[in-house]
Amino acid sequence: MNLSIIIPCKNEEENVKGLYESISKVLNKVKYEIIYIDDGSTDNTLKNLRKLHQDDVLHVKYISFSRNFKKEAAMYAGLTHATGKYTCILDGDLQQNPKYLLDMMEILDNDEDIDEVAMVMKDRKVDSGFMKFCKKCFYGLMNKLSDVHFEDAASDFRMFRTNVREAIISLTEKNRFTKGIFSWVGFNVKYVPYEVEPRTSGKSSFNFKNSVAYAFDGIFAFSAKPLRFALKLGVLSLVAFFIYLIVLLVQLIGFDLEWSAVYALILLVLLMGGLLFITIGVLGEYIARITTEVKERPVYIVKEKVGFKEQSIL
Repeated sequence: MNLSIIIPCKNEEENVKGLYESISKVLNKVKYEIIYIDDGSTDNTLKNLRKLHQDDVLHVKYISFSRNFKKEAAMYAGLTHATGKYTCILDGDLQQNPKYLLDMMEILDNDEDIDEVAMVMKDRKVDSGFMKFCKKCFYGLMNKLSDVHFEDAASDFRMFRTNVREAIISLTEKNRFTKGIFSWVGFNVKYVPYEVEPRTSGKSSFNFKNSVAYAFDGIFAFSAKPLRFALKLGVLSLVAFFIYLIVLLVQLIGFDLEWSAVYALILLVLLMGGLLFITIGVLGEYIARITTEVKERPVYIVKEKVGFKEQSIL
C-alpha cells in the first residue's frame, strides 16, 4: 500500500462521493486506501459511505463512531488503522483539493530527508478580517507560550512517512490537539502553500465559538505558562494590595477620608476577587484535563467498522 488517506467526516453526505471521485481520478496509477471516519453524523453520511464501500471494496474503508468525538479523535482513529507507506489527512468538505496529493508524494519520494509535507493555507477570501486577525493572534500567542513552534496557517492537510505516523500514535493522551502533536514529535517538515477551495455544499461546524474553544485546548495542552502567569499575577496582586493598604491608611489617618476609603476598598475587593477567580479558572482548566487523562477513557468508541481485516460492530 503506497498511500492511506484519512478523511474525518461530520454531516458531509453531499461531499463524500464527490471527494471519492476526485481522489480516484488523481490517484488512478497509485495503490491507495481511503479511510473515512464518520464522526457521529446525523445526516446520511454513513449511508453514503456504505454505498461507496459496496461500489469500491478495494479502496474504500470506513469507521463510524457511536457519537461525535470531534475531529481530533477521528484523525487518531484513522492513523491507528492506516497501513500505507505514506499517510495523508484530508478534510471531507472538498476545500482541500486532492490534486495536491501527487505533489506531496513526489516530494517525499525524491527527498528521503523530508519526513512530512504540510500544506499551508494561502489568504482565505472566505474569512473575515476579524477571523484572520484572530488566527494570526492565535499562532503568535501559541509560539510565545509553547516550547514547540507552530507554523502560521499550517493545516491538518499533510502527508507523512510511517515513522511520523507511529510517533503520533505513540502519544495516547485523551485531550488531543493534533497541531501541537505534529509540532511536538518533530521530524523534518516541508511547508507548501495551497489554495483553499470554496465550500460548495454543506455547512462548516467550525464556527467562531468552536475556534475559540479549539485555541484554548491548544494553549492548555501544550503550555504550562498560564499556570506560572497565574502565580506571578497572584504575587503582584499581593504586593499591590499591601502598597495600596499602606497608602490608604496614611490617607485615613492624615486626611480623614472615610467614605472615599470605603469606596476604594470596595474597588480593591472587586479587583482582588476578579484576579482570584481568573487564577482559579486557569487551575480548573488544567485539573479538568488531568481528570480526563486519569480516567483513561478511550479516545473514541466504534459503532461500525468495515473494510479492514478485522471488522467489528460494537
